[in-house]
Amino acid sequence: MRRNDLRRLSRLRIREARILLRAGGFQGAYYLAGYAVECALKACIARQFQRHDIPDRKLVNDVYTHDMDKLLDLAGLRPALQQEARARAPLQTNWNVVKDWKETARYNPDITAQEARDLYSACIARRHGVLPWLRSRW
Repeated sequence: MRRNDLRRLSRLRIREARILLRAGGFQGAYYLAGYAVECALKACIARQFQRHDIPDRKLVNDVYTHDMDKLLDLAGLRPALQQEARARAPLQTNWNVVKDWKETARYNPDITAQEARDLYSACIARRHGVLPWLRSRW
């Protein structure tokens, strides 16, 4: 998968999450908002790969995870997040919401409207949202 495809998918998934959230589809909105962040993180990771180089096998295999904390580390962004979060506490709060997302949410019919709204807000907040922060690094 190409980095530009991952960036496009991230934008598409958060747009779909917004549509579902407004229509009362909270479980789907939650699920798609998390995938938007996952795609953004993977776009950041893809930036590390150099054309005509064979990437490290372990890194390539490790990328096939849905764990937000692991993806943050694979992208090499944890130090930057920690540094910025010290200056902007809401960014850390939003990351704490986002990092708890799991792809198994697709099987959870009990996700509440509040959980979906909280995740979506943590993703898109203009000044301290996880997606705007990641987009500046992908």
